[in-house]
Amino acid sequence: PEVINGRTHKATVVDLSPWVEYEFRVVASNSVGIGEPSTPSALLKTKAAVPVVAPTNISGGGGSRSELVITWEPVSEELQNGEGFGYIVMFRPLGSTTWTKAVVASVESSKYIYRNESITPLSPFEVKVGVYNNEGEGTLSSISIIYSGEDEPQMAPAGASALSVSAAAVEVSWLPIPWNRHTGRVLGYEVRGW
Repeated sequence: PEVINGRTHKATVVDLSPWVEYEFRVVASNSVGIGEPSTPSALLKTKAAVPVVAPTNISGGGGSRSELVITWEPVSEELQNGEGFGYIVMFRPLGSTTWTKAVVASVESSKYIYRNESITPLSPFEVKVGVYNNEGEGTLSSISIIYSGEDEPQMAPAGASALSVSAAAVEVSWLPIPWNRHTGRVLGYEVRGW
């Protein structure tokens, strides 16, 4: 800290974080050295301010059909800058000009799910997440691209055939279902026999 003239009996401490409790001590010094510090002052909380740190790691995807799942890394308490902290989630279909805005009032939240039957599976959305508190709206994250949920496969595998390989085993084969932009990738198959 800056050394203050010996005839001065007060100082302004700057560059403190908003909405944080501080206590202060004063130490006297001269050409011989530094004396013992004073007893700590009473705790003093700085005033609240609009939050300036946006959430990070904006991602998401997955979820069910007709859902857009958005996730983020929550902002730590020391960066919330005041009471009434929450998140602002903004999203729009890729290529659209109109943003949809949602408010998530929980400090601990790290996820928002938008449900709408008009969302087609695996549709790309532009997403940004911001912060607010009782002092106002703060910073928004940069835009991330997140895809809506997939749909279940709409067709059955074709060309199923079976070949007996032993007294206790049959080899079953089929043609794979091609990737479809609307339903997504096939994660597995179920083989049934009777």
